[in-house]
Amino acid sequence: MCGIAGVFNLNGEPVSPVTLRRMTDIIAHRGPDGEGFYIDSFIGLGHRRLAILDLSPAGHQPMVSDDKNYAISYDGKIYNFQDLRNELEKCGHSFRSRTDTEVVLHAYMEWGEKCVHRFNGMYAFAIWDRTRQELFLARDRYGIKPFYYCFVDNKFIFASEQKAILTHPCVHKEIDKEALLEYFTFQNIFTDKTLLKGIHLFPPASWSKVELGKQQSSLSPVQYWDYDFREPEQAADEQEYLEELDRLFTQAVQRQLVSDVEIGSYLSGGMDSGSITAIAAKYLPYIKTFTCGFDLNSASGLELGFDEREKAEYMSYLFKTEHYEMVLKAGDMERVMPRLAWHLEEPRVGQSYPNFYTAQLASKFVKVVLSGGGGDELFGGYPWRYYRAVINDDFENYIDKYYAFWQRLIPNQDISKVFIPIWNDVSHVWTRDIFRDVFKNRKEHLNSPEEYVNHSLYFEARTFLHGLLIIEDKLSMAHSLETRAPFLDNDLVDFAMQIPVSMKLRNLSEVVRLNENEPGSKTRKYFEKTNDGKLLLRKMMERYIPAQITNAEKQGFSAPDASWFKGESIDYVKRTLFEPNAMIYDYLDYASVKNLMEEHLTGRVNRRLFIWSLLNFEWWCREYIP
Repeated sequence: MCGIAGVFNLNGEPVSPVTLRRMTDIIAHRGPDGEGFYIDSFIGLGHRRLAILDLSPAGHQPMVSDDKNYAISYDGKIYNFQDLRNELEKCGHSFRSRTDTEVVLHAYMEWGEKCVHRFNGMYAFAIWDRTRQELFLARDRYGIKPFYYCFVDNKFIFASEQKAILTHPCVHKEIDKEALLEYFTFQNIFTDKTLLKGIHLFPPASWSKVELGKQQSSLSPVQYWDYDFREPEQAADEQEYLEELDRLFTQAVQRQLVSDVEIGSYLSGGMDSGSITAIAAKYLPYIKTFTCGFDLNSASGLELGFDEREKAEYMSYLFKTEHYEMVLKAGDMERVMPRLAWHLEEPRVGQSYPNFYTAQLASKFVKVVLSGGGGDELFGGYPWRYYRAVINDDFENYIDKYYAFWQRLIPNQDISKVFIPIWNDVSHVWTRDIFRDVFKNRKEHLNSPEEYVNHSLYFEARTFLHGLLIIEDKLSMAHSLETRAPFLDNDLVDFAMQIPVSMKLRNLSEVVRLNENEPGSKTRKYFEKTNDGKLLLRKMMERYIPAQITNAEKQGFSAPDASWFKGESIDYVKRTLFEPNAMIYDYLDYASVKNLMEEHLTGRVNRRLFIWSLLNFEWWCREYIP
């Protein structure tokens, strides 16, 4: 895990060392263990190192090949790097370090762009090929590691975080109004846009090249992999699936224990993190674990179940971990918002500040932590979000109905009113088409509940999971902490996508549109509490964790903000958002936004996610808009 940055002057002008250093200095939190620079006239690569493998100077970056023809700036971890190293040594390559960085460099030297097909891990990197005068860029399958870029004044500028790009004197801060509309529709950004105009997020599972002297204002990424959720042609029996899932899950956790520094694990009290901890504890006795809980004195309804410290403590006892926990109160959100907005750089899915505090806690004890991210998306953990069991004429008809079913941040009838100040600039944007374009891998005719669910799983993985991964990276690296996700091991993912839907979900026939923001208590079928979903995974994990955990109703990791916004945090909400001079009202209509917020404060509609998004956006404006 590191921070990367670079400048490629396509017109051949020399790169400024001062500018490159500014870019790496502002992301020093990503790599406090060292810095490095490679400048060859018009190309400059910068790096901040978080030393995890081979802590010696041999692991410093940017790393240059022996023949001086290649240089790499790399962020990530390749878990099968030792196997690749053995293969490359047989091809005649020799190595000076024990790092995966050097393996990635030599893999590109040997196999070119096809090297990405061999990597099992998380990564974002740039390799300069001096002979061909071109820069090779790549990002991992799932988008675990971020990679931002822009073209400006015949320059290609890139970095792990947008703030590094913004230090370049040629880059100007301007909000992307279309991206803002996209965010306030989906509470996410599905395209490659960011809230800063001209700065783009390089897509996951893609590579691209930038060449000297070529007039370029955009990239043409080549997608080398995509999710493929489908029913097997001939399903095996459940026991065979269980045994293979057990083998691959154990293998995935084992692979991600490679490190020259101490590894810990999140232990939320849920099934995914509990099972990862159970396996890891076999190989790392007395592993350190970390939990975040909440003060529930003013919580109500389902919020009373949000604090899972008791379950986490029980599993810590079972697995003999060294356990640490913290408790968040309403005021902790207010206290952290300026730092959170600065590190996040753009609002994305959910209210993420508990993750910031949990990472902060873990970073006091370890440099690497295991996370349960990806388990829900791969194994069907959100049954309330899967659209199914309605016959559609064709794919476009399916999209119309799925889009209507899908929960949006602002109701359709309110969008134009909320965006009155900028409506003329964004009215041409059809968010329905943005929704449709997520489906790069699709069938024109869907004829069964299984096909509907698999399409929903695809959609969730490409959108919600991607957003979660970006957040997790930003908030862990804010504390110089590397987060690993064993569920996103390539072999495990490939297997999970081919598991029959009937082994993931019980209910395949009923369409239930659930309002995730509905106030008050909910029945068992509602999103916050369901023991449907992840059926096969639950059964397999009974081998490692108590049945009361695997059979528990699905419980989201969330602070009780719905109550806090109406109670202890109401003054903060009003002070920040009920002020007509707040920065957000340059883009949003004050009266319309105020009406929607008052629906929450009076208890008529739960708009906690909307209020959270407004708070996040306001602080983002303060940090990033002049």
